[in-house]
Amino acid sequence: MIQAISVIILVFALFAWSRAILRFKDNKLNTSEFIFWSIIWLGVSLLALNPELAGLVSFKIGIERPVDLVIYLSIILLFYLIFRMYVKQDKIEQEITELVRELSLRKK
Repeated sequence: MIQAISVIILVFALFAWSRAILRFKDNKLNTSEFIFWSIIWLGVSLLALNPELAGLVSFKIGIERPVDLVIYLSIILLFYLIFRMYVKQDKIEQEITELVRELSLRKK
């Protein structure tokens, strides 16, 4: 029997995946980013529909509680996304610095 929280998680995952599809169609996501988010939301959907799957995987890799596996994976994903944001922000800062230098040299 599917619980209410599973339905809520499934609806959210489908909504988030639809946003990824729209961003991909608008060329705001490249193919690898779209595949990454599709895998994430597919995994979330599978876990929402079949929570026992987390138990099977967690016991195979030596984690006693399935919820611990979900939390560990979530933390790893968050750190990865923060790292990607940091890299992107650093690149933008470098581009802004170059633009400011160019503009200041043109004014002289």
